Amino acid sequence: MSVDISNFPNLALADTPVELRSLPFDRLPVLCNELREYLLRSVSRSSGHLASGLGTVELTVALHYVYNTPFDRLVWDVGHQAYPHKILTGRRDRMQSIRQKDGLHPFPWRGESEYDVLSVGHSSTSIGAALGMAVAAESEGLGRKVVAVIGDGAITAGMAFEALNHAGDVHKDMLVVLNDNEMSISENVGALNNHLARIMSGKLYTNIREGGKKVLAGLPPVKELAKRAEEHLKGMVVPGTLFEEFGFNYIGPIDGHDINALVETLRNMRNLKGPQLLHVKTKKGKGYEPAEKDPIGYHGVPKFNPDECTLPKASGGKPSFSAIFGQWLCDMAAKDEKLVGITPAMREGSGLVKFSQQYPDRYFDVAIAEQHAVTFAAGLAIADKKPVVAIYSSFLQRAYDQLIHDVALQELPVLFAIDRAGLVGADGPTHQGAFDISFLRTVPNMVVMTPSDENECRQMLYTGYQCNQPAAVRYPRGSGTGIEVQTEMQALALGKGRVIREGKGTAILAFGTLLQQARAAAEALDATLVDMRFVKPMDEALVLSLATSHDQFVTIEDNAIMGGAGSAVNELLMRNKQCKPVLNLGLPDRFVEQGTQQEIYALLGLDETGIQRSIETWLQA
Repeated sequence: MSVDISNFPNLALADTPVELRSLPFDRLPVLCNELREYLLRSVSRSSGHLASGLGTVELTVALHYVYNTPFDRLVWDVGHQAYPHKILTGRRDRMQSIRQKDGLHPFPWRGESEYDVLSVGHSSTSIGAALGMAVAAESEGLGRKVVAVIGDGAITAGMAFEALNHAGDVHKDMLVVLNDNEMSISENVGALNNHLARIMSGKLYTNIREGGKKVLAGLPPVKELAKRAEEHLKGMVVPGTLFEEFGFNYIGPIDGHDINALVETLRNMRNLKGPQLLHVKTKKGKGYEPAEKDPIGYHGVPKFNPDECTLPKASGGKPSFSAIFGQWLCDMAAKDEKLVGITPAMREGSGLVKFSQQYPDRYFDVAIAEQHAVTFAAGLAIADKKPVVAIYSSFLQRAYDQLIHDVALQELPVLFAIDRAGLVGADGPTHQGAFDISFLRTVPNMVVMTPSDENECRQMLYTGYQCNQPAAVRYPRGSGTGIEVQTEMQALALGKGRVIREGKGTAILAFGTLLQQARAAAEALDATLVDMRFVKPMDEALVLSLATSHDQFVTIEDNAIMGGAGSAVNELLMRNKQCKPVLNLGLPDRFVEQGTQQEIYALLGLDETGIQRSIETWLQA
């Protein structure tokens, strides 16, 4: 049941930006209040991203009010903050379906709305894409405007600076809005961010700059002196000079919650020539006190009652794989002072909170900079440290060259703890961990492990840490199986699988946690079931031995079938002239849609019932 729009009379008149722009200017403050409350009520019923959107209400309204969207192009970075944008662009009544199967996408999505000009999910892409649109806009000559909205966390990434550098060089008309809320998902880090927070939040520069302009505005002979003084002041105290060195005209900071000031400023900037940067100060979670006080906790929320001002506590059930990793990291750090933990801005998601508190001198959040995270780890390894890079599967894609060139090529002992491998569920196609087995197993010197449960995960992390070469342990989002986890850590024999069940006829080779779903099929078919454990090096002796005693193979993995672990089995059999029929089960050759993990596994035939049905159908064909 959607939120009753009759309780929001002004918002009811602004279902699209065209309707929004027909409203009187003086009604915008009330509209913003209603939009914020509607967002809160909607997300509390659907679950989803909350604090980011609460902080961008006024900015979203102002941008759609001033710019002629969708003709003018509005590009959002990442998209956590784009819920108000979705509400104002014809999707208000579908907000309760967000992140659900067949519902609204969790991020801007080109196929969903003409107002979503760039499909996003990963950070720091907005400026580069907007520049491409700006170049095209100039060539078409229709007066189209282009705006990119990027957060102060996302702008720390190399891609953002590469785009700024290029934009300043080609000097096309475009606006970059820097939404400065001093937060990404975790707290922002880095020298640039610290300088932004320290200097730009102060009044010294703004007062001197603006006051000086007013006093000297009517005195032409000293205008040049004022300009020089301003430039000197900038060079001493503000990072605005950094953006101007890139070739941008920098304006700000301004209050991102003052709708009147935002509209006036954007109107003034809309027709300025060349690249412009507007620095806007906002508060993540604005307007809902619990989210203002705990923007990390309210970044992504489950269903909750907003009137109770608390989020429901997670039930004390099975530990998540992220928690298993976090505990192992702390235990290993206690044993080895050389251990260093690294994350690209995902402390909470990757389970690093406890480690960051217990070992602050050995914990490094490198900001949203996956490429740097991997090469930084390489440097630590060269200097005789033992780096552990905690990273999501889909985020590791962004650092593939660094993994190859800076780690694997040099055979450095870097351990990659790859979270969110397989299907992540509600975050959809941008975040599904569908490709890591495929792109890792082709890299020389890599060890690639796929634990089937929490205890194997802990032991494999230890194995990878001790093996003195590049190693990766991939594990899924969410809870484990509930198996007892051994405190003692023991290194596994590299490249050795284990037979779970002896059968005949069919050998089922499981890579990872889908082993649990394959058990029923193995029982029903009296098949042999194997926990392969290692994708690379693979247990070739075991597979070839099974080929002599079984008629066919089934491989199961939560990775793309194309190029995945099953493909490695196929290659092994063909290389050894073992022409056995093989059924490869895994993720299909398409970007997998959103939904709960259970829904999507069932849809793809990778739940318990689907696996058994697929094998039976194949055997009968």
